[in-house]
Amino acid sequence: MTIPELVAPAGNFTKLKIALAYGADAVYAGVNDFSLRSRTAREFNYESFEEAIRYTHARNKKIYATLNGFHLSGQLEGLKKHILKLKAMQPDAFIVSSVGAMSLVRELAPEIPLHISTQANVLNYLDARVYKEMGAKRVVIARELGLRDARMLKENCDIELEAFIHGSMCFAYSGRCLISSVQSGRMSNRGSCANDCRFSYELYAKNPENGVLFRLEEDESGTHIFNSKDLNLCSHIQKIMQENCIHAFKIEGRTKSEYYVALTVRTYKMAIRDALAGEFEAARYEKEIRTLASRGFTDGYLIARPLDRQDTQNHTTSLEQGSHRVQGLIEDGEFFKCKGRIVLGESYEILAPLDAKLQPCDNEIGRIYKGEGGYFVEFKKLIAKNNKEFSEIHSGNENPIKMPARTCEFCFLRKEL
Repeated sequence: MTIPELVAPAGNFTKLKIALAYGADAVYAGVNDFSLRSRTAREFNYESFEEAIRYTHARNKKIYATLNGFHLSGQLEGLKKHILKLKAMQPDAFIVSSVGAMSLVRELAPEIPLHISTQANVLNYLDARVYKEMGAKRVVIARELGLRDARMLKENCDIELEAFIHGSMCFAYSGRCLISSVQSGRMSNRGSCANDCRFSYELYAKNPENGVLFRLEEDESGTHIFNSKDLNLCSHIQKIMQENCIHAFKIEGRTKSEYYVALTVRTYKMAIRDALAGEFEAARYEKEIRTLASRGFTDGYLIARPLDRQDTQNHTTSLEQGSHRVQGLIEDGEFFKCKGRIVLGESYEILAPLDAKLQPCDNEIGRIYKGEGGYFVEFKKLIAKNNKEFSEIHSGNENPIKMPARTCEFCFLRKEL
């Protein structure tokens, strides 16, 4: 059984650090308007992106730069300058969608490996062979591709395959959506999708003879007619690994929260380790994943044919609450920032990276103890870094609050709802 690379989203520098801390082998990120998350990518400028590359490489991890938008002719001169700037920073690969962008990378930065984005919609080994002949090292397979076809592709083309295992699913085939462009003028394939598929809609029927418009009555299913559930393959990681055809597992979510990045990376890293050790427990990973808010979950198409899927849409709502809510983030191991509500005398679970070593303690500030399922903290005092004391704190409070003892960087305090 091969060990897959776990590739995580990095919407900004903090999320990149969290992804690496929680076990990602590689991250993907972009700068300004040349990737499919251009609004989020603005949190990386050239200076911070170069720093992020140094930070990642110092930890012997990889970072892939996204160039996976579809570019107009007027953008190409800017794209050339962009590629040259990134080339000097030495990312571990460029992720591209269009053959034009691919040819530019081959011309301007031939030493940087090329990964073909899922937007290129690679479904078979003939397409993969063409991309390999053009210089690609890896293909991120189309989300509509099944595991059997992925194995056939790998058997007939010696190229690395990367597959999405978790995250948002697009209503349109391979992300080829025009709804956002029509309704808001924001072009989804150029990085500014407004997520119109998540909105609620009302349906009407018009009589062409008299122009009368009838509103169609809805039942309890609701009106979210375009809303896709989120992909969740944590229960199937062992099965996918046993096929020995997927080189890298990819998590979607550069616009998602810090907790989402930590929780998904941690859970899938746990599933991979357990599969290798012969200790795979699907229920354990499902329980963790369901602490996240989501649109509901589906196992998508990798392990089942699209025509067999009847559970890929959530017609009721575009957001379902997870089982837990984040109450704090411990950035430096010593102080935390409140993300919800912290009160004296209540217990909060500490979510930490898999290899973190937490030590129990009991002192005047509070206690850290091992309970069922992990470690917990209970505060006797809430003392800020400036020594101000609070009886309780809420998310609007920006004061760093002292922990009873040092834990580790990027731990989360969470509470079951």
